[in-house]
Amino acid sequence: MGKPTGFMEFQRELPTDRDPALRILDWREFHHHMLEEDLRKQGARCMDCGVPFCHTGGLMANMASGCPINNLIPEWNDLIYRGHWREALDRLHKTNNFPEFTGRVCPAPCEGACVLGITSPPVTIKNIECAIIDKGFDEGWVKPQIPTQRTGKKVAVIGSGPAGLAAAQQLNRAGHTVTVYERADRVGGLLMYGIPNMKLEKWVVQRRVNLMADEGVKFVTSCEVGKDIDAVHLREENDAIVLATGATKPRDLPIPGRDLKGVQFAMEFLHGNTKSLLDSDLRDGKFINAEGKKVIVIGGGDTGNDCLGTSMRQGCSSLLNFEIVPQPPDERAANNPWPQWPRIFRIDYGHAEAAAKFGADPRTFSIDTVRFNGDANGNLKSLTAVKVDWSKPVRGGAPFSRIEGSEVELECDLVFLALGFLGPEKLLADQLGIALDPRSNFQADYGKYATSIPGVFASGDCRRGQSLIVWAINEGRECARECDRFLMGSTQLP
Repeated sequence: MGKPTGFMEFQRELPTDRDPALRILDWREFHHHMLEEDLRKQGARCMDCGVPFCHTGGLMANMASGCPINNLIPEWNDLIYRGHWREALDRLHKTNNFPEFTGRVCPAPCEGACVLGITSPPVTIKNIECAIIDKGFDEGWVKPQIPTQRTGKKVAVIGSGPAGLAAAQQLNRAGHTVTVYERADRVGGLLMYGIPNMKLEKWVVQRRVNLMADEGVKFVTSCEVGKDIDAVHLREENDAIVLATGATKPRDLPIPGRDLKGVQFAMEFLHGNTKSLLDSDLRDGKFINAEGKKVIVIGGGDTGNDCLGTSMRQGCSSLLNFEIVPQPPDERAANNPWPQWPRIFRIDYGHAEAAAKFGADPRTFSIDTVRFNGDANGNLKSLTAVKVDWSKPVRGGAPFSRIEGSEVELECDLVFLALGFLGPEKLLADQLGIALDPRSNFQADYGKYATSIPGVFASGDCRRGQSLIVWAINEGRECARECDRFLMGSTQLP
């Protein structure tokens, strides 16, 4: 533990954020950094709590509770309090391949399960994690881990998001020859093109990719397996395959007017903007531009919030965010006890930025979009929505009812659909003959990761459905272990 009385002496503190009015003028990360002295105080708040639920990751009420990769949180909090940063980095890397990613974009289910959080604000675990790895890189402590010998086995990893990268790094460290195939022009998958720069600057991703390349992992970009390379041929050329393609099929909103110009999937917006930003600093015009547009984002969550932040930086003229669910309470409800993930009302960076510029939080809760309206040229001009009542479900139908007389029409030039994802695309499953589960994901048991085809494994969102980056790392690591066991008969991977 840290200081025995630290949790009574020190209050929870987080890094300050840059002024919303200023940070929307650029694409840099919006957090400031904390002084080492202040970080040590935050580490001191970690209690001798007996059973540290923060690192006992699992699912409660279908949500993560605690850290899914079982980070040794109390250990490295104690080390930070005592000033032992190098040792803290070693503890962190024992369980987490990419703390520079989780320390920036993970929603921190560890903090939701913190024992101190029962009565007080929880320990600032996520911020300390990010500080440890950033200092590790700054000090030159993070170096390539090159295997001392090779096994002669070849593994192809399809997809370079967090699950694919974690699997690739672990398999490479076991001595296998690993090649990662990515259909985009840059490595990183969701990390590169799904998460905007202000949450995760891309030099951070590329730094880790370069390190993995130095360790011996091979990367092949602009190559879609199933189109540019036949999946069956790739299976024949390798001793095993790991599928880590993500859940990239977006959930649509099939209502009248869906085909109007201006109604876009959120990921098309986010991907195009980041690619253009990296290629040309947005000078090539190859992105959906919200400048001067009235924007409505349908759907909340991280993707919806990222659409808000991106629209703000592009210079939208107005911004609204619709969520069909009711507004969460400010504090845990009785049916949401610790150590479940707290389903409470949160203000994320995009909400704060919209409020700073337009004077109010952009969100409207319990609202259902029923129609998109266009002009004579097929361009979106407005949408029609109604309020819903979740206390009155429709018998045999929706869990809510529409409130009579609440219909409203709102002007808009752009609508972004951030409604989640329905699983992986089916091309690889069709070519390889992989069985799918009832939710259309690649069928493979958690903990085993083996698909219906011998030597083909699946991990991350393509196996479990849309989920957190930390679950993707968990599955990538565990999938690598089972793949190594398949190749060698036994494994020493964690």
